[in-house]
Amino acid sequence: MKEVSGTVFSQTEALVVAGVQWLKLGAELLGALVISLGVVVAGVLLVRALLARRTADFTAIRLTLARYLALALEFQLGADILSTAIAPGWEQIGRLGAIAVIRTALNFFLSKEMQQERREDGGEREVTDRAKPD
Repeated sequence: MKEVSGTVFSQTEALVVAGVQWLKLGAELLGALVISLGVVVAGVLLVRALLARRTADFTAIRLTLARYLALALEFQLGADILSTAIAPGWEQIGRLGAIAVIRTALNFFLSKEMQQERREDGGEREVTDRAKPD
């Protein structure tokens, strides 16, 4: 009886591991798609700005790309967290932990830069709006 229940447990464990690996792959794929979409959107905006000779739009383009990158980093971090659920040993967990810390730090600094750019961009608009005659 123990062998039968052990076999059922092994099969269930294998199914769970396979499911988590598919989820991880899906999260990584979504992250890659978000990055690709962000690059295309930012590229289109850049080409439009260059053709219209509006160099002031570059900050907005950077913020657009940064938003896509921040979202993609969240998907990649989710994939890393899924990996730790099925990690076979401490070395793998440590490696994934280091990757998660690096991605979280990248996302943190990217978010800070986006906030700073928004504040600076908003301040420039206020000054411009105040300078306009009524």
